[in-house]
Amino acid sequence: MQKGKNSFLHFANKTNIEEESNVMAKVAVVMGSDSDFPLMKKALDVFKQFGIDYDVRVISAHRTPDVAHDFAKNAAYRGYEVIIAAAGKAAHLAGVMASMTPLPVIGVPVKSSTLDGLDSLLSTVQMPQGIPVATVAIDGAYNAALLAVEILGVKYPEIMGKVVEYKKNLAEEVIEKDKKLQGEIL
Repeated sequence: MQKGKNSFLHFANKTNIEEESNVMAKVAVVMGSDSDFPLMKKALDVFKQFGIDYDVRVISAHRTPDVAHDFAKNAAYRGYEVIIAAAGKAAHLAGVMASMTPLPVIGVPVKSSTLDGLDSLLSTVQMPQGIPVATVAIDGAYNAALLAVEILGVKYPEIMGKVVEYKKNLAEEVIEKDKKLQGEIL
């Protein structure tokens, strides 16, 4: 494998994002309520696209704290490498997970009916020193999954190659949109 700036290009040339994966990476997706599931399906679609295994659970930091604690404490033992936690309102699920696991935790603040998700965002992002939670935008399930994939890519070259290919495709889409726009305004 090449070293330095061109190593990502090496991956891009070797891997197609649509190829089947033999990687055993696994992500846990937990949500505070089943009402969050339609939003979190966006994350699952990303994992399917990248060939990442996942499990999905409804676990409440407030209504099932013992379950939340057990899940977080044993997540690494169960083979998970990243946890995505989505919750609305008080949104402490990601913080509870992060406080009890050595794994990276990505919080998805869910838009709530009362404060448009600002309460969820602040509850997720304002963590005390020593308990980090990577936090995406309100209702940012898609980006949470992409961040999880990128984290896994650090360990798994096959996944890294797929991330590079994905970003290359994003850039090509923008270039094509710009060409189309330039043709319309001239």
